[in-house]
Amino acid sequence: MPLRKTLFLALALLIAPLAARGDEWPQWMGPQRDNVWRETGILEKFPPGGPKVVWRAPVAGGYAGPAVSGGKVFVTDYVTAADVKIANFDRKEFSGTERVLCLDQKTGKELWKHEYPVKYTISYPAGPRCTPTVQDGKVYTLGAEGNLFCFETGTGKVVWEKDLKKEYKTKSALWGYAAHPLIDGKKLITLVGGEGSHVVAFDKDTGKELWKAGTQPEQGYSPVLITEAAGQRQMIVAAPKAVYALDPETGKELWTTPYEATSGSIIMTPIRSGEYVFVGGYQGKGLMLKLTSDKPGVEVVFKDKKNLGVSPVNVQPFLEDGVIYGHTDGGLLYAVEVPSGKRLWESTGAIGGEKSKGSDTAFIVKNGDRFFFFAETGDLVIGKLTPKGYEEIDRAKVIDQTNNAFGRKVVWCAPAFADKKAYIRNDKEIICVDLAK
Repeated sequence: MPLRKTLFLALALLIAPLAARGDEWPQWMGPQRDNVWRETGILEKFPPGGPKVVWRAPVAGGYAGPAVSGGKVFVTDYVTAADVKIANFDRKEFSGTERVLCLDQKTGKELWKHEYPVKYTISYPAGPRCTPTVQDGKVYTLGAEGNLFCFETGTGKVVWEKDLKKEYKTKSALWGYAAHPLIDGKKLITLVGGEGSHVVAFDKDTGKELWKAGTQPEQGYSPVLITEAAGQRQMIVAAPKAVYALDPETGKELWTTPYEATSGSIIMTPIRSGEYVFVGGYQGKGLMLKLTSDKPGVEVVFKDKKNLGVSPVNVQPFLEDGVIYGHTDGGLLYAVEVPSGKRLWESTGAIGGEKSKGSDTAFIVKNGDRFFFFAETGDLVIGKLTPKGYEEIDRAKVIDQTNNAFGRKVVWCAPAFADKKAYIRNDKEIICVDLAK
C-alpha cells in the first residue's frame, strides 16, 4: 500500500472516534458558556408523537441541570422523606442527602454516585441548583448549602471538598447556593459569602485558596463574567449591593458601582454587548453600564427605569446582534435593545397561554438559525427569535412537571444538549431525547 494512503488511513482512524463522539455540554450554558449548541444535523421539527426517548433513569429532587462530557452524564439531586413543596420565600429545615450521580451517556446506567447528609434551611428546597462543571478528568459540584466537591470523573473518588459555610463563617442565602462555579485557567471561582470572601478562587486541582475578595450581606446568585476591557481582563460580579469588577488573577478590585438587588436576587450572569454590560433582577431591576476604555471603570447608562430592560428570574437572557431576549420576573418574554433598554416586543413565548403567571420559565438555547426552548410545562419547543418577534415552529411534551411555584406545576431545570440529544431532568427522572435529523 502506498505510504501516502497508509498515513491517510491512520489519520482517519485517529480522527473517527473524535468525530463520532459529538458535542459535549460540560458546564452551565454549554462548552463556551453562551447557551449556543453548535452541532449540526439536528431535526427541523419533531416526529409525530414527539422525539424518541433513548433512556430514562431515576433521580430525586433538584433544579440543577445535567452536564455531559467524556461519555458520562453528571447530575445532582436531594433525597428526603419530607414534603419540600413550601410557599415562596419561606425558609424551613429539612434533613436529607445530596447526591452526585454519574451515568453512562449511552444507556443512563449508573456508573458511580457520591452522597452526603445535608440539612436544608432554604426556600425552594427541592435540591441543588448548580450544573456540574467537567474539565480534565475532574467534575466539580456545588450543593444548595455550600458543599463544594472535586471528583475524579472515572471513579467518583473525592479529590478535595469544602464546606463553604463552615470554612468562611457564613450562611446560605434565601434560595441557597445557586451561582454556577467557573473554571479560569487553574482556578475554580465561585461565590462563597462571609467577611472579605464574597468571591473566592480555589486551585482547581488541590482546593487551595488562591485569593478571596469582597464583602456583601450574602452571596447572591449571579455567576461571574470574565471579559476584557481597557486592555485588561476583568471579572464582573453582580452582587446584592453592588456590581463590581476584580482582576481574576489576583482578586484585586478594579471598579465598583452601587446597585441594590431586591431580596438579593440577581440570578443572571452579566451580559456584555460591545462596550455595554447589562444586569437585571427581581421586581423591575435593570442596570445598563458602559465600560470605560482608558482605564477599568464604568458609567451608568440607566438604572431601574420603568419599562426599560428586562428583569430575569430563572432564565439567563440570550444576546444576539445587540438585542437581549429574556423572560422578565413577571414572566413575559421581551426583546430589549442595547444600550437604550427599549423593549421591541413582548410575548408569552414558548410558555404559551394568554398571559404570564409570574416567574414563567423557558430556558433558551440557540442551534443554527433557530432556538430550542425548554418550558416549565415540560415542553421542548423549537422557535425563532428576531427583533421583530417570537415565532414558534413546533413543540412536544417530553417530561412531567413535578414541582410547584406560585400555585402551579412546574419543571425548572435547564437541559443539556450533546451528541444530537437533549438531557432533561425533573424531580423523578432524567431522560435522554434523540434530536438527530
